[in-house]
Amino acid sequence: MAESRALAALAAPLVFTQLAQMAIGTTDVLLLSRYSQTALAASAIGSTIYWFGWLVGAGPAFAVSPMIAHIRGERPNDRAGVRACLRVGLWAVLAVSLLLIPLLEFAGPIFRLLGQQPEVADAAGRFVAVAALGLPFSLGSRVLQNFATALGHPRIGLWVMTGTILFNFLAGWTLIFGHFGAQRLGIVGAATATAGSSVFGFICMAMFVVLNGDLKVYRGFRRMTRLSKSKLAEVFRLGMPIGVTMMFEGMLFNTMTLVMGTFGVAALAAHQIAMSCASITFMVPLGVGMASTVRVGMAAGAGDMAGARRAGVVALSVSAAFMTVCGVVMALFGAPIAALYLGAARPDDAQVIATAAMFLKAAAAFQLFDGLQVVGAQTLRGLKDARMPMLLAGGAYWLIGAPACFYLALGLRMGGLGIWIGFVICLAAAAIALCARFFRLTRRSTP
Repeated sequence: MAESRALAALAAPLVFTQLAQMAIGTTDVLLLSRYSQTALAASAIGSTIYWFGWLVGAGPAFAVSPMIAHIRGERPNDRAGVRACLRVGLWAVLAVSLLLIPLLEFAGPIFRLLGQQPEVADAAGRFVAVAALGLPFSLGSRVLQNFATALGHPRIGLWVMTGTILFNFLAGWTLIFGHFGAQRLGIVGAATATAGSSVFGFICMAMFVVLNGDLKVYRGFRRMTRLSKSKLAEVFRLGMPIGVTMMFEGMLFNTMTLVMGTFGVAALAAHQIAMSCASITFMVPLGVGMASTVRVGMAAGAGDMAGARRAGVVALSVSAAFMTVCGVVMALFGAPIAALYLGAARPDDAQVIATAAMFLKAAAAFQLFDGLQVVGAQTLRGLKDARMPMLLAGGAYWLIGAPACFYLALGLRMGGLGIWIGFVICLAAAAIALCARFFRLTRRSTP
């Protein structure tokens, strides 16, 4: 029960922070949908490559949390070590960002080569080129959020994210439509608002790090040019496999969305509705998993493998219970849930709702596995185990999941349902593999 209370104190703000992160993207969709269909389509396409770059650079940012947690467990008063982790995390994401930005600037020609309509490809290229300028600040803000979370202050990230949502909405509304005397910029205005909100979020997080009573004692920005070679190597050794692991999962779902588009507009619309529902429920185990990284890391740093296992088991149990309830709701009320998105006002809505309800039954089947795999991966990060989880995830998603999706959807001609059954198979494989590894590693008496 003590571990449950400690986990809940960390996890609750993190869950709401992840949901708030989704709200920023939803804000862009709502604003651009009222501007033009071309702008909305271009932002949807552009966001895929922007977030691909973000995932590549996010690995070192996520490595900061387990590094600090281990130090707190092993040497609770080592402020210099904690400060060194923050320092190398910021420099690492800056270095990766500077490599990614020039590549993202060529997004337009890439979209043309992929066969997108010239008008949409050019607009998407402009969106990515401007939004990419905020990438270092977005990743830097994530480093600062993980720094605060590892030190027991997850609410700071939630407060900053709430402010960022408001900033992004006001900036987007002003720049997209040209309010308050501003020039009407359309999709470029949306990208400018996205980049500006990243800068805003970073500045707010930095102010909390400097001014918060519990965080300022670490003097996080002191001697920023003094780098620890060992910690710099560690942030990349942990971070890059973490980033690749997230890419494996994201690339599979994006690829299958493209495949789903070949089955018709109704199937694609139903797919997007089901994915939206699954993404919302996923935020809860993701937040729980991020909290488990800190709890497991602190126990492992102190050499308490029993405590590390206890922290992991509590996180896995909470996630499993929540996702089981979500699965039951999706299975029983798939059609009403889908109708909330469309309203069944148009003649073709009935087909989309029926298809989405079918997909949600498959989503119900993988809710438990989805929750276990994300928490399993996060608990392993708490043990500083990143390379093997990367291989396990890669195998589950691309050696098992992708072939299953293609075979069921195309080979057996099951269409979109085959893709969703493939999701069940790959997420089950990932959950079993990652949880088994966590239990095997925590059998040891020392980390």
